[in-house]
Amino acid sequence: MGKPRNKQNNGRPDREFEQRVVDLARVTRVMAGGKRMRFRACVAIGDKKGQCGMGLAKGADVSIAINKAANRARKNLIKVAIIKNTVPHKMYLKQKAAKILIKPAPEGTGVKAGGPVRVVLELAGVPNVVAKIMGTNNKINNVRCLLTMLSTFKVKGKAVKETATKVDVSETSTAKSADTKTK
Repeated sequence: MGKPRNKQNNGRPDREFEQRVVDLARVTRVMAGGKRMRFRACVAIGDKKGQCGMGLAKGADVSIAINKAANRARKNLIKVAIIKNTVPHKMYLKQKAAKILIKPAPEGTGVKAGGPVRVVLELAGVPNVVAKIMGTNNKINNVRCLLTMLSTFKVKGKAVKETATKVDVSETSTAKSADTKTK
């Protein structure tokens, strides 16, 4: 019997991500001997605390494709700004054929969105938001468009990548700057 293994990986705490399959498709490629069938999986992951990501992968079996997609999603995580339990401001984005509108919502509204947009917003942990898919029905393009949108939200002129939290960062930063000016 060996030593018990440490439950932390290299000093980092173990992150718990929930994953959901957004799209699963059987794809074929024509080869010299016939058709080769594989499975394509689009998996969204999130910790419901402001982080989410999407991965796309193919595999010979459904479970292989889902595992590969989940691993790729962990490598492509983004931070989402959640201010007063909603998104910071209204935003419309067109990316390729996908067009998505997302708006902040008052407390108690919940997630009012359809299809893959709802899945990603729930995994990101946005409790109150209204979203509308206006373009294509392609789930993968809609998720990519939404992730681009969520990663480009601005909070009082700052990019969200540095300031994404559930607390209004601009209030804390102005309080700190006021303290330093008085000294």
